[in-house]
Amino acid sequence: MTEQSQAAAADPDFYPGRVAGDAGPEQIDWTALRAAARLIKEKAYAPYSGFPVGAAALVDDGRIVTGCNVENASYGVGLCAECGLVSSLNATGGGRLVAFTCVGPDGESLMPCGRCRQLLYEFGGPELLVETSHGIVPMTQVLPDAFGPSDLSRATGPTHT
Repeated sequence: MTEQSQAAAADPDFYPGRVAGDAGPEQIDWTALRAAARLIKEKAYAPYSGFPVGAAALVDDGRIVTGCNVENASYGVGLCAECGLVSSLNATGGGRLVAFTCVGPDGESLMPCGRCRQLLYEFGGPELLVETSHGIVPMTQVLPDAFGPSDLSRATGPTHT
């Protein structure tokens, strides 16, 4: 268990640099998020591409969740780091993503693929702050005109259960 996860386990309100209420980009500890992404990148399973990826996000309750990519010999079933992050989010209590960063093999900022942008939108919404190589931007700039849960309410035909 890392020092940060030990602190978080001992104090549910733990988050280095956590702020109450709505957090703007300047109130997020982006250094801590990048460090968490770089650390989890080392756990990636990327024997086929040699391209390990790590992702980290701040949750609305102050937790940091992380994920790394996990490849598979059947290339199409590999999992992106964001998939692991969202699984971690749900496995540890759910919540909304507030701020997100992703790093590639060199530890520098990496943009999520299209599929993962949609996944992040589902769990962070349009207000999710995303670190890009051009700075911090809201999800609406990363995935404009996103399809989301509210679009499903517009269904007029039969739905499958």
